[in-house]
Amino acid sequence: MKPFIYDLTFDQLQVWLKENGEPAFRAGQIFDWIYVKRVMSFEEMSNLSKGLRDKLMDNFQFVTLKEITHMKSSDGTIKFLFGLHDDNAIETVVMKHNYGNSVCVTTQVGCRVGCTFCASTLGGLKRNLTGGEIVAQVVAAQKILDETNERVSSIVIMGIGEPFENYDATMVFLRNMIHEKGLNIGQRHITVSTSGIVPSIYKFAEENTQINLAISIHAPNDKLRSKLMPVNRRFPFEEVMNSLKFYQEKTGRRITFEYALIGGVNDQVEHAEELADVLQRMDMLAHVNLIPVNYVPERNYVRTPRNDIFKFHRALVDKGINATIRREQGHDIAAACGQLRSKHMESNAR
Repeated sequence: MKPFIYDLTFDQLQVWLKENGEPAFRAGQIFDWIYVKRVMSFEEMSNLSKGLRDKLMDNFQFVTLKEITHMKSSDGTIKFLFGLHDDNAIETVVMKHNYGNSVCVTTQVGCRVGCTFCASTLGGLKRNLTGGEIVAQVVAAQKILDETNERVSSIVIMGIGEPFENYDATMVFLRNMIHEKGLNIGQRHITVSTSGIVPSIYKFAEENTQINLAISIHAPNDKLRSKLMPVNRRFPFEEVMNSLKFYQEKTGRRITFEYALIGGVNDQVEHAEELADVLQRMDMLAHVNLIPVNYVPERNYVRTPRNDIFKFHRALVDKGINATIRREQGHDIAAACGQLRSKHMESNAR
């Protein structure tokens, strides 16, 4: 199968052009066609010679995302289930905020991390997406927003999959999103979330970007985190924290700690105080984002009561930790990662 044109970064496209007897400046024109004008065929690139268009058609293809279904929430959130060329399916979410439009993208078909509260891991990992297949999700979202003269203002890599287990493709995606001739999204308006793949955290620290890093922590210690997140057995809590400390010392960037509150499991005041103690001991510049867990029928967890959420938050704040409770979006459309795909898989299996 031919690679996707979105799989190439700007620099890689320049190299390809030179190797194929074309001037490097054509890369800017091609990026303009695919990211600014957002065409879906090489034939439309009218300021390129027919010879170059033929070379592009012979060597590359566009990603085809087939909309299987979409659900729209009362708050404006839209969740898409897209079909890929190999009949796999992925989810992409467009969220409306008072500060703009955010897109949550998927990086893998399924997930092998195995978090016990997450629907994304149901069925395991099928395959990695290419960088171009991740890019195509944002382009598709932008084309929808084009209809109302809006634009994608921020991106979160928090959909299905572990981006740091698909590191190279994730970096291709990021480079195309931030490139001035690409979608030109501000680096500080992009967040990558990881479950704690330690080698990739060290690697990401050396990338010299201003992209935000979030860590799915969900527990303040090894024992509880291993119960909730099997990946913690590969990369124990202390190793994760040390890699985050290195990242912060290298970049000077604040780290967001994502903490899903699960009723009667990790949501007690003592858990909050223990997490605060860890962050203070590590002298971390941190923000804790508290997430009331979405109910997933396949998982035997319940949501933390509202009053207990506030108590947990207060315990963090009282210890000097910057913390917020995430505003829920799409709660009425199976917005938890993987739920729409899971229902689609069940339907196809019948």
